Amino acid sequence: MAKKQFKSESKRLLNLMINSIYTHKEIFLRELISNASDAIDKSYYKSLTDSNIVFNKDDFYIRISVNEEARTLTVSDTGIGMTKEELDSNLGTIAKSGSFDFKENIENKDAVDIIGQFGVGFYSAFMVAEKVTVISKAFGSDEANKWESTGVDGYTITPCEKNSAGTDVIMKIKPSTEDEDYDEFLDIYNIKHLVKKYSDFIKYPIKMMVKKRRLKEGSENEYEDYYEDEILNSIVPIWRKNKKELKDEDYENFYREKHFGFEKPLKYIHVSVEGITSYNAILYIPGRAPFDFYTKEFEKGLELYSNGVLIMKKCGDLLPDYFGFVQGLVDSADLSLNISRETLQHDRQLQFIAKKIKERIRNELLSMLKDERDNYEKFFMNFGKTLKFGIYSEWGANKEELQDLIMFYSSHENKLITLDEYVSRMKDDQKYIYYAAGENIDKVEKLPQTELLRDKGYEILYFTDEIDEFAIKVLTKYKDKEFKNVSSADLDIKTDEDTEEKEENKDLFNFIKESLDGKVKEVRASKRLKSHPVCLSTEGELSIEMEKVLKSMPDNLGNISAEKILEINTHHAIFNKLQDAYSNDKEKLKKLSKVLFNQALLIEGLSIEDPVQYANDVYDLIQ
Repeated sequence: MAKKQFKSESKRLLNLMINSIYTHKEIFLRELISNASDAIDKSYYKSLTDSNIVFNKDDFYIRISVNEEARTLTVSDTGIGMTKEELDSNLGTIAKSGSFDFKENIENKDAVDIIGQFGVGFYSAFMVAEKVTVISKAFGSDEANKWESTGVDGYTITPCEKNSAGTDVIMKIKPSTEDEDYDEFLDIYNIKHLVKKYSDFIKYPIKMMVKKRRLKEGSENEYEDYYEDEILNSIVPIWRKNKKELKDEDYENFYREKHFGFEKPLKYIHVSVEGITSYNAILYIPGRAPFDFYTKEFEKGLELYSNGVLIMKKCGDLLPDYFGFVQGLVDSADLSLNISRETLQHDRQLQFIAKKIKERIRNELLSMLKDERDNYEKFFMNFGKTLKFGIYSEWGANKEELQDLIMFYSSHENKLITLDEYVSRMKDDQKYIYYAAGENIDKVEKLPQTELLRDKGYEILYFTDEIDEFAIKVLTKYKDKEFKNVSSADLDIKTDEDTEEKEENKDLFNFIKESLDGKVKEVRASKRLKSHPVCLSTEGELSIEMEKVLKSMPDNLGNISAEKILEINTHHAIFNKLQDAYSNDKEKLKKLSKVLFNQALLIEGLSIEDPVQYANDVYDLIQ
């Protein structure tokens, strides 16, 4: 029989379908299974609209068959089937969707969920097959026909035999090459994996005859092979089940089955939304951060499904970066997919879903903070840093959403507290939210700069994450209360005793400043020190901890330094030594000045410029 040419602009279009539309060759199986599901949907719809047609539930299924010897992979369905004219029209015209036409022509479009939209999924078979044969028998017809094609050269349609209605798509798999492994599409285990990956929630059973082994009857050590139908897909996704029927164990098992995590999730959220854009979602807050969570290698995103068919493994657009720890999936039939169903045509629906998911996650976290404090603190220990990054990023655009979710260690309670809890118990005369920054809680607690605040009974927040101060600089204030670093040059606190510099000490302080060769902006008498001899404070927006963070970064940021002020406790015994050296031994005073400055650097965790000289100065002073 003479070959017919494809009814499209040219062979070039088919080449485009085969080679350019799809990112991964394995997608072909998803497309053919989706087409098979649509064909069954049409039969199911007929049974709903014609009382003379009765189908048994077991009549609807999809079957996958592998013949390694013949190198064929077959996808069969028990659906509506196609007449000769429909084979010619649907398969002979590229980008004509019979499923789309079917849905357009029925009265109740919500009665059936059609997956196919563009009429190109079938041609993805040519990515892996050198020849495709389609045997189909339309429901209610006595005739069957065979459509065959090797690709761009056209196709033939001939009569054939088929016992029942439905369609078989038989692919002659290409031989493997050095660059491409086509044998994997004849591997039963790989086929099962692809079905699970892309089509696990197709609503009809996907069957495969699988070889198994068993003990021979009456034997203790002899085995025999036998074949048994195995259903490869889960069929009904958990997110479409009634929430009242589901238990915690169901959500936890699904979490592990999908490899979202191996430990029990801290929280799960089941979302079902009906409206202009309808969607279902299962969201999880993991109990532990993935090992690569705070690295560039970590990829955020939710699995995205359309009508139960996996479209994207990681859809990053569904989550803001600061909620990137959330695992789970979204399923919606209202997405405008592109022609390959691998990405979206436009993102209006996706933006709507993402906005609603973001709001839901925030509300769930606030609820957990209020009602499940222990769980929230566990969550925050794992993922709190990413919330702080969320405040800092995008020039603070998200600070209002996140400020009530962040926590810091408190000097009063020795545990994590919120900003709201801090402000609610501030003293009447307290103007600022005070914080101290350092590498860890133990080091922060020992900072000399905290002495005055502790003496006045003010609560101090401990900033131990590198991002903390940067985030707070963006936040600027909380409930009209500004933040103040305990190392700020001006704490704006009135003290009982005025310790301002006396006129006679100005020359001493100037000499110390000159001895330090420009390493400090100023030397002054301290209002905050009680027992320690010296400390460093800073002026301007850049603190010492921020300097340390910037110096650890690449590029030119290492040259940035905070404006340091050396504060001296004029009530400490060391001050008398300084005064004596100024009057009697200025060389000794230079060494004392450098030693005290280096000690202040060490307290802050900063490196000493010349450790050997520092050691020699200490040795000389001891002698």
